[in-house]
Amino acid sequence: MNLITNHLSGEAVEKETISLKVDRRKLAKRRWRGIADDGEEFGFDLQHPLTNGTPFHETEKARYQIEQTAENVLRIPFADQKQAAYYGWMVGNLHFSADFEDTAVIAEEDPAVRQMLERNHIQYQEATSVFEPVIVSHGHSH
Repeated sequence: MNLITNHLSGEAVEKETISLKVDRRKLAKRRWRGIADDGEEFGFDLQHPLTNGTPFHETEKARYQIEQTAENVLRIPFADQKQAAYYGWMVGNLHFSADFEDTAVIAEEDPAVRQMLERNHIQYQEATSVFEPVIVSHGHSH
């Protein structure tokens, strides 16, 4: 097993790319284990979590990178920036993270978020995508 303590830096070199698929919750951790698509095993002991698309290991022939797996999300379309801010605030007020597209707020699929949207008669669609919520400050919980 290869021990990874940091991501790769420097220029990308033309090599075969091998993915290590991992879900968002595991990816947020600093210590975890994973198996790449070619069967190579890795242990991660990081100072900071890695993100989707980050290269983390290189051999003579290949470059390994993180591939975050898709998950169920709720896509909440909005008409303008004011509505986007309001929907983002509503999701955040439930202590859930949000991501933003040009025309929709993306929220984690959770019964509490779904119930809040339905209670307020806000249209949404179920979708599957790589969820990379905006991180701008340290969160808190009660």
